[in-house]
Amino acid sequence: MKKALFTIVLVLFFDQLLKIWIKTTIALGEEIPVFDDWFLLHFTENKGMAFGLEIAGEWGKLILSMFRLLAIALIGWYLFRIIGKKEKSGLIVSISLIFAGAIGNMIDSTFYGLIFSGSYHDVATVFPENGGYATLFHGKVVDMLYFPLYSGSYPEWLPFVGGQSFSFFRPVFNIADSAITTGVLILLVFQKKFFPKEEQKETETEKKEKDSAVSQNYYENV
Repeated sequence: MKKALFTIVLVLFFDQLLKIWIKTTIALGEEIPVFDDWFLLHFTENKGMAFGLEIAGEWGKLILSMFRLLAIALIGWYLFRIIGKKEKSGLIVSISLIFAGAIGNMIDSTFYGLIFSGSYHDVATVFPENGGYATLFHGKVVDMLYFPLYSGSYPEWLPFVGGQSFSFFRPVFNIADSAITTGVLILLVFQKKFFPKEEQKETETEKKEKDSAVSQNYYENV
């Protein structure tokens, strides 16, 4: 429980701290260099899902928010379940990262529209007199981590994109996104360790029972 709680609090603290600082420091589209021109804090906002996808209309945004809440509830239930079963620490930490990241972005979608003014052409203010830029569940997710490691142009002979410029790595994301991605990667890399087959589970159980029996016999004979 302590590892899960520590992971969740840590992710949420730094995620929200950086988002609020960005919102109240620079306007939308502006950026702050961190390391030369390959690591920038570039302020952008995501209206919907990953990669800029969104469900159109007011109801679409509300449906997306409800789906996120449902996903958070299911992930939270699963996290509580594996903690109770005392599963491997790596599994608990990975699910905690995903859970924290989902909550971090949900906070933006749920409350930021009420708390902040708009960020277009101006720095956002907290609790503006005329109200926030959106209603409950209609806020935008704040993104800022940008790593344009390499910029160039596609070869002319490539169909459709020949001659066009590109940048790697183009997506702008946040700490919550990073937590979700890290959690998923941990699950993928260690899935065999976290989710062993039933035969392997039975073998491990038999081994533990055998070791326990040997220890008991030893102490009885001493």
